[in-house]
Amino acid sequence: MSARPAVVALGGGHGLAASLAAWRPLAGELTAVVTVADDGGSSGRIRREMPVLPPGDLRMALAALAGDDARLQELAALMQHRLGGNGVLAGHPVGNLVLTGLTEMHDGDAVRALDTLCRLLGARGRVLPMADVPLDLVAIVDTVDPDDPQRSRHIRGQVAIAASPDRVRSIRVTPADPPVHPDVLAAIARADVVCLGPGSWYTSVLPHLLVPRLRAALADTSAHVVVVLNLEPQAGETDDFSPEQHLRVLHDHLQGVPLHTVVADESSVVDRRGLLSAVREFGAELVLAPVAAVDGPPRHDPGLLGAALTAVLPGVVPEVRR
Repeated sequence: MSARPAVVALGGGHGLAASLAAWRPLAGELTAVVTVADDGGSSGRIRREMPVLPPGDLRMALAALAGDDARLQELAALMQHRLGGNGVLAGHPVGNLVLTGLTEMHDGDAVRALDTLCRLLGARGRVLPMADVPLDLVAIVDTVDPDDPQRSRHIRGQVAIAASPDRVRSIRVTPADPPVHPDVLAAIARADVVCLGPGSWYTSVLPHLLVPRLRAALADTSAHVVVVLNLEPQAGETDDFSPEQHLRVLHDHLQGVPLHTVVADESSVVDRRGLLSAVREFGAELVLAPVAAVDGPPRHDPGLLGAALTAVLPGVVPEVRR
């Protein structure tokens, strides 16, 4: 592996943003492949009104990759700023509107719009959508309703799934076989490292494995595949899940995609022997390291996560940010 590997990071939301921040000083080439199934908040409002990809997760990835210059960081902060007030624009992040407008200017070409914003932000990498069309998530969840003979129900939509008190049994995307941009497949083909997680397990991480063309590219890759586990279960999605349960659910969806290294926060793992056994069962290596921020709500610290990833990839020397 080269000292500056080509890295593809898959996910969405805050988890992907943390992953990108950790990888950017390590990677020679960094590509974010971002979920496009969000149907809530500003993204949901935009996708219901216009034939575009939901922009929220894409915007967050762009901001995470913005250049270090103070002017570029100020522009990234503007992209993240949510408009106030009580009118029709209230709650929209500026970046969602800018990305939507650029997509219109480029005749619906979201990848061209994203590349334009990457240039404007001096991005240290590239942001691509996981599919060329908006996706919907459909989950089958277990219920405790005694009047339900099947003890299950279908839930449609990322927000509804995340908010459901019932445990997810399975999940799928619709359309079932969406088009994937050739640049996504090319990035995976030349990657030295592919990284999944952290993030909402059923709505940000697993969806990448539910798109047939994307999963096939991941199954064919010669890259080192790294999975970063979450710090804690997510209410409504993975209540009471242990780290090894997260891993088993992921493994059930890999279907030929290799798994080489699992990174977990050492203070978040109660049963280290159980997790190690699960990791070895799937033929992977476990890296336990302090990767959680020391204050505030549970979240990955990009610097600590980057240090753990450096240990995963011998010979990689972090870039010094100036």
